[in-house]
Amino acid sequence: MTAHETTTEPTGPAPGDRPRYAYLGPEGTFTESALLQVTGPDRADLVPCTDVVTALEMVRGGDADYAVVPIENSVEGGVNATLDAISAGDPLVIVREMLVPITFTLSARPGTRLEDVRRISTHPHAWAQCRTWITTHLGDVVHVPATSTAAAAALLSSDEPQGFEAALCSALSAGEYGLEVLATEVADNPNAVTRFILVARPGDMPGPTGADKTTLMVHLPDNEAGALLRMLEQFSTRGVNLSRIESRPIGDSLGRYSFSIDAEGHVADERVQAALLGLHRVCPIVRFMGSYPRADGVRPTLRPGTSDADFRAARRWVVGLLGTDEAPAEG
Repeated sequence: MTAHETTTEPTGPAPGDRPRYAYLGPEGTFTESALLQVTGPDRADLVPCTDVVTALEMVRGGDADYAVVPIENSVEGGVNATLDAISAGDPLVIVREMLVPITFTLSARPGTRLEDVRRISTHPHAWAQCRTWITTHLGDVVHVPATSTAAAAALLSSDEPQGFEAALCSALSAGEYGLEVLATEVADNPNAVTRFILVARPGDMPGPTGADKTTLMVHLPDNEAGALLRMLEQFSTRGVNLSRIESRPIGDSLGRYSFSIDAEGHVADERVQAALLGLHRVCPIVRFMGSYPRADGVRPTLRPGTSDADFRAARRWVVGLLGTDEAPAEG
């Protein structure tokens, strides 16, 4: 597997065509805020979708060039719908990540009082980030799940009765749907951040920047003692740090799991290539899901002996021992 020096986006629409971006909608979601870090309606067609799966399937089917979806929250961890949908089906790759600070408003139809609120609708991740605040200020209220924070606001603004009195949503959504803000800065953790990804069909990948991530999905061998340790050793022995690792059920039977992994580095880096070679040897399925720049721009601290120069010097030494020009196999 090789990397190519190219732009930060893969092969997309034909020259002259406006790119199409599917995203978790409706308008006013935090996902739209992440999308606007990449492009805007003056340069692209923005297509709101009802859920993550629909947005990703639009890319797989060629109905969109890119999708923007949430993948991780600093409070709740991985977004399971995204982790599962991107890991199954035709291959997709991540070409960029975006970070969005998350703060909520408690909003309602005009005339609603805070003491009237007994049921609140929002996305489950938003509810998880505000449970303590809600209990402290409102007591025992009921959560009504919604597909997104903006979807809750949109439903509340409609003429039909919805079975809830308020929505946890962004200030943008409250304004978009004509709601009255009952409380601002609603959150248990004021530093909460959600990570979003820009997804495309496989093509030219972003070139290495020195501050990159590589995302993988890995299956372990069945019923083999130490399989998880052996998988992790492929990274540790090459000096590749993992910034995220989460288990997800494979779904075909109980007790079978895959691992969604973010590794520090780019597939063009020698240490990452060596780790991938090792994974390919010991794991039955390794799915490469993209190398792309880190949104925070943080460069990894390399352990002595794990720089590209160190790997190349070691290879040259072994080639000299063999007395040939052929590089030895790695991994």
